[in-house]
Amino acid sequence: MQTRRTFLQKSGGLAVGTLLLPSFSWAWPGTQKFGVQLYSFRDAMAKDAKGTLEKIAAIGITEIESARSRKGHYYGLSPREMQSTCKALGMQLVSGHVHLDDNFQKTMEEAAEAEQEYLICSSMPSKGQTVSNYKKVAEDFNKAGEACTKMGLKFGYHNHEYEFESHKGQVLFDVLMDNTETDLVHMELDLGWVIVGGKDPLDYFQKYPGRFPLWHLKDMDMRKKESTEFGKGGLDIPTMMAHQKASGVKHIFIEQEEYASTPLESMKHNMGYLNNL
Repeated sequence: MQTRRTFLQKSGGLAVGTLLLPSFSWAWPGTQKFGVQLYSFRDAMAKDAKGTLEKIAAIGITEIESARSRKGHYYGLSPREMQSTCKALGMQLVSGHVHLDDNFQKTMEEAAEAEQEYLICSSMPSKGQTVSNYKKVAEDFNKAGEACTKMGLKFGYHNHEYEFESHKGQVLFDVLMDNTETDLVHMELDLGWVIVGGKDPLDYFQKYPGRFPLWHLKDMDMRKKESTEFGKGGLDIPTMMAHQKASGVKHIFIEQEEYASTPLESMKHNMGYLNNL
């Protein structure tokens, strides 16, 4: 399996990131909060939401980001029940992955009832890997951001790898960044998908400083293009953690979609990795 350094050397990203960003010295603070994207526990949450949240809290997770499921945004719980369950376990429901669709008004109302801070659109609301479509989506995101702001919420977008494709000489993710209002659209950068897309997250921290208040911290098997346990893939996690300030990150959600054994065992490994940095 190629390392992140090998991957970036081949793509040219390492040289750019090294030139643009300063050298650093960094010690693990020991008090950092970490969250989890509940899609990592999607099957368990669908079967037993409260029991699964108890297990998540027990391994040191303090922040929660929900995701759409066949039982709704809160896995069969009401918005208030979801938040109160998290609080009782010493966690906070901070964010949720949603779709920007005809039911968005109801989605906002649920999020306000759950007292969460962010609503994150989890995929492009319209198809088309073109500059024109991405500009249209940016307009839609700005409008969604305005609507969320009126309800005391913050709207954002979570990338995958396809946003880093180019059209007419422009990287489509950059088109999205350049055409969204910074106070209305809060980006959640999935670091794993950035490197799968052939880019370096450090370059984006430099180009758009402070634009990424949320992260998905995800290591990636670069051969399979699947998520893996921390330290086993192509993401240079220590370097990412050292440049948090440049990115503007406030909430770091661990996400893993494929597992060596079980989601809980993988998450225990990931938390152990972070605590031992």
